[in-house]
Amino acid sequence: MTYARFTGAPLKVHKVTNPWQSPSGTLPALRTGHGEVISVPHKIITHLRKEKYNADYDLSARQGADTLAFMSLLEEKLLPVLIHTFWVDTKNYVEVTRKWYAEAMPFPLNFFLPGRMQRQFMERLQLLCGEHGPENEEELEKELYQEARECLTLLSQRLGSQKFFFGDAPASLDAYVFGYLALLLQAKLPSGKLQAHLRGLHNLCAYCTHILSLYFPWDGAEGPPPRQTPVGPETEEEPYRRRNQVLSVLAGLAAMVGYALLSGIVSIQRTTPARAPGTRSLSMAEEDEEE
Repeated sequence: MTYARFTGAPLKVHKVTNPWQSPSGTLPALRTGHGEVISVPHKIITHLRKEKYNADYDLSARQGADTLAFMSLLEEKLLPVLIHTFWVDTKNYVEVTRKWYAEAMPFPLNFFLPGRMQRQFMERLQLLCGEHGPENEEELEKELYQEARECLTLLSQRLGSQKFFFGDAPASLDAYVFGYLALLLQAKLPSGKLQAHLRGLHNLCAYCTHILSLYFPWDGAEGPPPRQTPVGPETEEEPYRRRNQVLSVLAGLAAMVGYALLSGIVSIQRTTPARAPGTRSLSMAEEDEEE
């Protein structure tokens, strides 16, 4: 989103909280003018560049190399701690992350999707730190946070007093850095060791605030622009919306029935009714009378 705003790419944004409403079943997703659906963020940026929306058009070869180096540094040093902060740290996950998704997602997705996402992020963290064993988890955490603080300090020194990393115009590195830092800066975390270090780097804080006010002005106290009634091709989403509503209701009913059966609230028993003495003869007599 930040990269698209930097380049002025004419996107029509549809904010959804249900992955089923995405044309690819995952978020984010971009549907191109030719009907192609792209879901991987770096492939979305590649597509925008092919469409002549290139934030790095004016960069020199040296600046392009610096961009790749800093992106690699962020992914290696900062990303693992961000995953740990939001998805592994128990207090942050329970009080912030899971709460966010549970309140935003429709029933019954809010019951199982946050947990599934947590498992996926924990698997990704294990891949990023694959050489470390589980026996030194505390030592690993201490090392990760130390490297992340050094990474933030290096970013602060590289930015200096500039508006953006390469001068007065934003580039892809700015979108990348902002994507990592904005959430960490804005979230109200009960356990915010790295957040406290970031807030002590005043130029990075001012940098994030500047991008928010300039490129996301309605995401603050002001409301978003009034939503227009969709016309033309936009109406194609209506059948999918109805389908998703029906699927959500059916899934909700199935979840409630399953919970009732598993918890013992409802039970199904098959019994053979006992026959009192003389029942058979009485039944035969009634049949004879009816005949």
